[in-house]
Amino acid sequence: MNQAQINVSGLRITGCTRLVGVLGLPVEHSLSPIMHNAAFAALGLDWVYVPLPVYPDHLGEAVRGLRAMGFAGANVTVPHKQAVLRYLDDVSEDALVIGAVNTIVVRNDDLYGDNTDASGFIAALVEAGFDPRGIYAAVLGAGGAARAVVHALANAGARQVCVYNRHVQRAHELCRDMARFHLDVRFEALPLDAVREIDEDFSLLVNATSLGMWPETEASPWPVDLPIPAHLTVCDLVYRPLETMFLTQARAAGAEIVSGLGMLIYQGAGAFEMWTGHPAPVHVMRQACQEFLVMESRAEAGVTEQQVAG
Repeated sequence: MNQAQINVSGLRITGCTRLVGVLGLPVEHSLSPIMHNAAFAALGLDWVYVPLPVYPDHLGEAVRGLRAMGFAGANVTVPHKQAVLRYLDDVSEDALVIGAVNTIVVRNDDLYGDNTDASGFIAALVEAGFDPRGIYAAVLGAGGAARAVVHALANAGARQVCVYNRHVQRAHELCRDMARFHLDVRFEALPLDAVREIDEDFSLLVNATSLGMWPETEASPWPVDLPIPAHLTVCDLVYRPLETMFLTQARAAGAEIVSGLGMLIYQGAGAFEMWTGHPAPVHVMRQACQEFLVMESRAEAGVTEQQVAG
């Protein structure tokens, strides 16, 4: 499959259909259209969610266009989560602290920005049985998603968060920004190759980069010659494929793994509820994503559904 395809039984577009979507580049990989359209159908809502590929130099026009075209809101993904703030009328406290927005809501003609990545990340960790209180955490990456993860961990009671990035200056900026709001947490910025020094004090390792995301599924932020410490819980925010090369490395080393699907579902549920005012059907959203990913893995393996059934 070259892109995530929307195939929701009974999907109809009318003159009254409410519009939402995802602003990013690329957006072909996104499962958000599948997840949200399944949720709208399950609740009988006349809404539709569409992918909106936007180049950086057209971001302002695209954001203003949400209001002009009557959109109820949008998600924001790479590479726009930080840049989008300048085009919004108001933002939540979380978005302000994080310095990134992943959800826009159009309210009375105002563009309101929020960030559900942070709460979605913690919800996924808790669902996996991981308690972030008092931990030492290692976060790979320093972009908008990494900012949400670092803020979430600090809010949840982490003792220390180390940020590893290829361009260490960006990691320094992230840590400096977070230290202004989280006075009881220690933050440290390090170059990416310093992951070799992660020791027994750490209990959580998070990939908050896009390395390993479809279609570049052979990529990983972790050195190929370095076993991941087996005592760690390892989380990848990339959800397509469901088990990334990074998670495969972690599994091979004996570490506990947490895929990016949980965070996708829970951040999406938060956005869904902001837009519609309805409780999100989380089980429906998860099932829609899982079914797509299973179909995709079978297709890539050259196995048809008929062969599997036989």
